[in-house]
Amino acid sequence: MTAQIEETIFVDGIPVALLTNPLDAFLERFPDGPRFESTSTALWRGYIGKWELTNSRLYLIELSGLLTTGSEASLETIFPGYPDRVFAHWYTGTLRIPKGRQIKYVHMGYGSEFEIDHFIRIERGEAVTSWVRENGTAPDGAPDYYGPAAMLVPPKPLR
Repeated sequence: MTAQIEETIFVDGIPVALLTNPLDAFLERFPDGPRFESTSTALWRGYIGKWELTNSRLYLIELSGLLTTGSEASLETIFPGYPDRVFAHWYTGTLRIPKGRQIKYVHMGYGSEFEIDHFIRIERGEAVTSWVRENGTAPDGAPDYYGPAAMLVPPKPLR
């Protein structure tokens, strides 16, 4: 699997990369629900979400992608009546936010290593704890992390 395009999360109003897909937990609850078309080998899930952590609550604030029906996905198409943001009450898990320079590139999923990982434990949409793991120092000349959604996504599925 190719390294995947990350989600974006706003923490304290600052956009940072998110190497977790909280929306997947919602989509798994509805086997007959909306399905996304993969538009790139770097985007197997078929969508990109933007998230916000505010007052210890996780919200999905933007969604883009292509549905298998051929129509464009948005927050409103997946969550009718919620065009601006949706509280992620369905999500329990740990968010991973990379920081610093890249120590090692892994051409699979979110496997690359960075100098620091910031983890935030979420239970039913509420942040309950967070911690930081220092992974070491990147070698001289290592790239800074490329930041949220720096990769381009083709608008049509690859065939």
